[in-house]
Amino acid sequence: MISDFSIVPVCEADKKWVARLMAESEPWTTLGITFDQCLKVCHQPLNQIYVAQMMQEFVGMIILQDQGLAGSPYVKSIAVKKEHRNKGIGKLLLEFAEDKYRPTSRFIFLCVSSFNNRALKFYEEKGYKKIGELQDYIAEGHSELIMQKCLQ
Repeated sequence: MISDFSIVPVCEADKKWVARLMAESEPWTTLGITFDQCLKVCHQPLNQIYVAQMMQEFVGMIILQDQGLAGSPYVKSIAVKKEHRNKGIGKLLLEFAEDKYRPTSRFIFLCVSSFNNRALKFYEEKGYKKIGELQDYIAEGHSELIMQKCLQ
């Protein structure tokens, strides 16, 4: 049971926390994406960043783009603090994104790194289907798998 849980827009001062969580999590660690690179992502104007809070503590985040892929909503990044994984927080963040876009969009998209088996299984369990592959896109030898879910 998740108590005292909320998802709120990130404030400017908390973007460093989001960048740190990204830099310390998969796929960013395997891909060699640094804290500074993650911080740049947090300051890109098209990115909408939300944090999940539980008992006043940040426990996860999601970065969304309204028209990120072919004019459709895109989940750019999602992460949950290591000690709070497997508690349903990632599911709640993903449902938040789907609920946000369901009234206006038919599909939502995301990418998952080919080596990130845990995340791939999670997205498939949530109804996302692989529709494409970007080979060697971020790092040589790794693909980014394009996934979509129908919202309507």
